[in-house]
Amino acid sequence: MAQTPSKQRIVIVGGGSAGWLTAAIVAAKHNIAKGQCGVDIVLIEASDIPTVGVGEGTWPTMRNTLSEIGLSEKEVFRRCHAAFKQGGKFVNWVTGNDAYYHPFTVPLGYGRIELAPYLEDITEFANASNFQQHVCEHNLAPRALSENEYSSAQSNYAYHLDAGEFATLLKEHCLENLAVVHQVATVEEVNVEASGHIAQLILNDGSVVEADLFVDCSGFRARLLGEALGSPLTRTDNVLFNNAALALHVPYECDYEIKPYTQATAQEAGWIWDIGLSSRRGVGHVYSTDFTDDDAAETLLRNYVGDTQGNLCARVIKFDSGYRKTVWKGNCVGVGLAAGFVEPLEATALMLIEISARYIAEQIPAPSSAMPIISERFNQQMQYRWQRIIDFLKLHYIFNQRSEPYWQANREAASIPESLRQDLAIWQYRGPQISDFSAAIELFPAASYQYVLYGMGFSPDFSLHGHRHTQSAMAQSVIKQNQLITEQKLTNLPNHRDYIAQWLAS
Repeated sequence: MAQTPSKQRIVIVGGGSAGWLTAAIVAAKHNIAKGQCGVDIVLIEASDIPTVGVGEGTWPTMRNTLSEIGLSEKEVFRRCHAAFKQGGKFVNWVTGNDAYYHPFTVPLGYGRIELAPYLEDITEFANASNFQQHVCEHNLAPRALSENEYSSAQSNYAYHLDAGEFATLLKEHCLENLAVVHQVATVEEVNVEASGHIAQLILNDGSVVEADLFVDCSGFRARLLGEALGSPLTRTDNVLFNNAALALHVPYECDYEIKPYTQATAQEAGWIWDIGLSSRRGVGHVYSTDFTDDDAAETLLRNYVGDTQGNLCARVIKFDSGYRKTVWKGNCVGVGLAAGFVEPLEATALMLIEISARYIAEQIPAPSSAMPIISERFNQQMQYRWQRIIDFLKLHYIFNQRSEPYWQANREAASIPESLRQDLAIWQYRGPQISDFSAAIELFPAASYQYVLYGMGFSPDFSLHGHRHTQSAMAQSVIKQNQLITEQKLTNLPNHRDYIAQWLAS
């Protein structure tokens, strides 16, 4: 039997949220700070490379992640100007005069009964089956002040975070509490063996770095995985057209509310995100340069926030939409932007970092004989996840009725992945079901697909499943129960802004 080395060294190249979150997850998993583990972690980052910070939204998985790495939720709110996120609101994505929600809490009766066949207006699915849309519309927090940190007993939630401050907090936590070694340097040369493994890194200070596993968190450049090892990017711009973003930091006006959801408002050739932090709004325009130009996109963005004089500084981000099918090659694995990036419509970027880092933490240390199997399985899982993400994001576009060329192109059959077409062929007769998804690997459950599909007016022909209508009494009971729960939530939950202020003051 192959022997595992007593210590395995992980070298992470690149900081930012990807690098420091990966370091934190692996270090916490192995209790590196206690000095009795099989892993050492070194993070190398240049001092002059800014982080991209393309998004400030997270997925509910972040709650467990922050708790597991040992961060206080209250400290995260203080340091990162955080706010709660309970879902997404999509405005004008169908006709140009509409809105629907994708809440994080699953429908009432989920797994026991499907309410969609019993609704007169299927676009009211989220309203009829879930209280969270009402909570969001009233700008309420997901829990009461009496509840403990990370408690999601009442509502499933994630966060809005200042991406730059989040990376700084993670860095401090890694260095002060998790025994991660930090080295400020630039990778000048990557020596690759004939086997395709990285032998060593040569840094700008002349030092030589070796490792059992290199983690590439160098952003879009993918210094190790892309440049040195040649793992190609699989482009997805034939499905997801957006390839640019403009971002603004928008101050609050007097008597403001903090929205407990991300709002995505459709535009002529893309959409505008509106994220409420406790200190400001993060607003940005994601668009396709094939259907508009930067100046027109910026004009729409500034009109949206009321900055027609151009007083706010706009940051421009250009990206290639795609992912690397071989994200773990040899002794190098890409995490974050180095592994791939698609538009931030459902806040998948940080979620994928969490998933990747957790996989690394669970598999390392391992003998060299096992590494090809570990990497192959990871590549298979990540390729499947990327395809599911692409399908789910594309789902938001294909049932639009808008007249602009961008939206017309999104309806074309050629832009819809075959895997999604197959799902839709089934769902037009019964809608998404839990059995369509494998809980062990799926990122978005059937509930997420239901909220988006039904919210956009997709109405399956349930007549072939007449037995469902025998549950009419049960369905009406669940809908009534949801109404009562909603009334209780609206009465008992505190205002979002007030909750944050009182909680942080306590």
